[in-house]
Parts: sequence; C-alpha cells; structure tokens
Amino acid sequence: MTVGPGVGIGTTRADPESDASVIARSRDEPEAFAALFDRHADAVHRYAARRLGGEVADDLMAETFTTAFQQRHRYDPARGTGADARPWLFGIATNLVGRHRRAEARRFKAMARVPAPADHDEPLADRAADRVVARAVRRELAAALAALPARHRDVLLLVAWGGLGYEETAQALGIPVGTVRSRLHRARGKLRETLGGSDPTALREVSDHE
Repeated sequence: MTVGPGVGIGTTRADPESDASVIARSRDEPEAFAALFDRHADAVHRYAARRLGGEVADDLMAETFTTAFQQRHRYDPARGTGADARPWLFGIATNLVGRHRRAEARRFKAMARVPAPADHDEPLADRAADRVVARAVRRELAAALAALPARHRDVLLLVAWGGLGYEETAQALGIPVGTVRSRLHRARGKLRETLGGSDPTALREVSDHE
C-alpha cells in the first residue's frame, strides 16, 4: 500500500467509522487504511515538524503510517483508548523520533540561539515549518527542552504538542499512567526552574496560517 496525500479520495463513508473499526476492516480491505491517514496525517506531521523540522517530518510522517499499516494486524482496540488510534500513531512517531535524539537536541539548541526577528523582518522566510516551530517555542523554552532527558521530553511533548491525555500518553509509550504523571511533573518542574518560574505548560499551538 502506498500512503500519501490524496490516498483517501473515494474512501470516506457517510457515517464515519471509529479508528478501531477502520483498522479492523483494513485487515481484509487494505485500501480502507487510507481513511486513517486522512484523519491523522496532519496532526502527526505537525508533531514531527515541531520536534525535528519540516523536512524530516515529511519522511517521519510517511514512515509512521507505513509502520502502522504493516502492524495493523497487531492493533488491539480493547487496550486503553483503543477506539482512537492517535495514541498508537503518536507512539510509533515518538519511537521514530527516538532515532533522531541528537538531531532533536541540536535543533532546540540552535533555536535557542536564533535571535527573535524584528516586527518588520520576514520571519525565517523559505522555512515555513521551521517558522511555525520557532514561533511556538520561545528561545528559552527551546534551550530548556534540549536539556530535558529524552524520556521526560517525550511525555511532555506528547501532552503539549500531541494533545494526548495522561492515559493516552501512557498507551503511546507503553508505560504506566503513574510514570507519565511522574515524568511530566519532573519535566514541568525542570522547565519552571530553567524559565524562572514561567508556566511551561503554555506550549501554544501556532496557526498554520501565521
């Protein structure tokens, strides 16, 4: 199966199925999996772009859905929030991000050194995805994120940028909910310390139209 933009044309039903139902049906009808791509590809791409940049995000998003397609027979809808495939997909994406740990840390460190553009300047022209990330993450926050242990950064960014709840994050990473809470508490505490007490949970989404 080739997954890419437009693969879902002609696959949408009048009454949308749950993600779990789509995955189950795709085991016998592989083309049905395209509906999952249509629903979640943009969110996975945004998450990857914020962590690794737009160019890498293209490949990582495609690999996430390729991996998900190959593993669809192992998807268990009875596990956790199984009707919603986002935790499963973001878990795959986060595992793939793990292959780029050094690149991610270098990226945040580089962002921390980039001076904020003057209002009249063209902000990071020709680097649209990077512009989105640069606006979403302040220089100080980028430096703080780079300093976090990878396991804490994964939890924090799945919640902040992936939009997952605690149970969904636990499912995505295959860890207990208590571990999610502990890592998130430590990550936020470290960021507060680094940012002089500022609220590190304010990792705002940035409009794609900005």
